[in-house]
Amino acid sequence: MNFKLLKKSKETKARLGIISTAHGDIETPVFMPVGTTGTVKAMTMRDLKEIGAPIILGNTYHLYLRPGLEVIKKAGGLHKFISWDRPMLTDSGGFQVFSLKGLRKVTDEGVVFQSFLDGSEHNFTPEKVMEIENILGADIIMTFDECVPNPCEKEYAVKALERTTEWAKRCRKTHNSKDRALFGIIQGSVFPDLRARSAKEITALDFEGYAIGGLSVGENKDQMYGMIDVVEPFMPENKPRYLMGVGTPEDIWAAVERGVDMFDCVMPTRIARNGGIYTSGGRIIIRNSTYSSDFGPLDPECDCYVCKTFSKAYLRHLISSGEITAMQLNTLHNLSFMIKLLATIKTAIKEDRFLEAKEEFFNKYGTSPKDGPVKAEK
Repeated sequence: MNFKLLKKSKETKARLGIISTAHGDIETPVFMPVGTTGTVKAMTMRDLKEIGAPIILGNTYHLYLRPGLEVIKKAGGLHKFISWDRPMLTDSGGFQVFSLKGLRKVTDEGVVFQSFLDGSEHNFTPEKVMEIENILGADIIMTFDECVPNPCEKEYAVKALERTTEWAKRCRKTHNSKDRALFGIIQGSVFPDLRARSAKEITALDFEGYAIGGLSVGENKDQMYGMIDVVEPFMPENKPRYLMGVGTPEDIWAAVERGVDMFDCVMPTRIARNGGIYTSGGRIIIRNSTYSSDFGPLDPECDCYVCKTFSKAYLRHLISSGEITAMQLNTLHNLSFMIKLLATIKTAIKEDRFLEAKEEFFNKYGTSPKDGPVKAEK
C-alpha cells in the first residue's frame, strides 16, 4: 500500500489523498460501507460498484466463525469468495472485545471468546489475529486492540491502553506480508493524557496507517472531537488516518475538518432497514404517514437509482408492507448519499472552500456538528 497526500486545506486540517493498493486506488477522505460477514446488508456487489463504493470493510471475528477460514482459504481469499475486486479492509475483532462483554475474557495474552452461534470457545491472540487476517487477504488489516466502553474508569483505560500497545508490538512482529498494509490503533478512552500516550506509543511502531479506536461508544460529541484534536498532532502527515466506527454526516464533516481521512459506520445501512433516510434536507423516517401520498423523490437533489425511479409514497408502501425490497432500496439510497457526501467534501477541499461548503450543507441539512472547546474528562 502507498499513501500520497495530494492537498491540504488552507482553512482547516482537512486533507486530500490517495491510497494505492493491489486492488485499486482509494481517494480520501473516504467512507467505507460495512460488510461485516462478507456482505453489505441488502446490497449486491454490483450495487456497490454502481454507486461508486471504492472499498468495503469486513470483520475478522465474524468471518472466522462463519463461514470459517477453511472455506475462505479454499475459495482463494475473501475477495474471490465474495466476488469483490476492489480494495477491502478487515477489522481485527477488537470491537468485539467491547461489544461482546458477556461472551469473552480478556487477559494480557489475548481474548477468549464464547461464540454467539454455538457457545464454543475461541482464543484470539495478536498472533492468531494476524494469521486470520492474512488468510482473509484484505488490502488493509488492523492490529488487535482492546476497545473499552464509555464511561470507563481511568485505571481500566490505562490497562487497556497498555495491552493495546503490547498487542500492537506482537502484531507488528508477526505480520510479514507485503501484500497487506497493517494499521495500528490508538486507544485511551476520553482521557487526553492517555490518548496522547497511546498516539506516541502506536506511531512509534511505524505502521502503514493509524486508526483512532474506542470512540462512538457512548461519549458525547465534545469528547469525541476533543480526542481527535488530541491525537492528530502525533499522527504522521504522510500516512492515512482512520476514525473507526464513526460515520454520521455531522461527524464526518467535523472529523475531516480535524484531519481524518477514513471512516466506516453501520449507521447508514442500519437505519435504512428501519426506514431512516438521509436527504440533503435532513434525516427523515419514510414510515411516517405524511409520506403516504407524497409522489416526489426521497431527495430531489439526489440522482441515485432510487430517487430517479420511485416516489416517497411507494417506498413508504414497501416498508409498511414489510417488503424486502424496501430494505434494499433504502440502503442503496443511504449509501449513495454517503458516497456523494464524501465527493462533495473532496471537491470543497480541492477548491479551498471547505468551511463554505460545510455551511451550505448544514443550512439545508438542519443540524450541525458541535464545534468549540474540548470538554473531555481529565
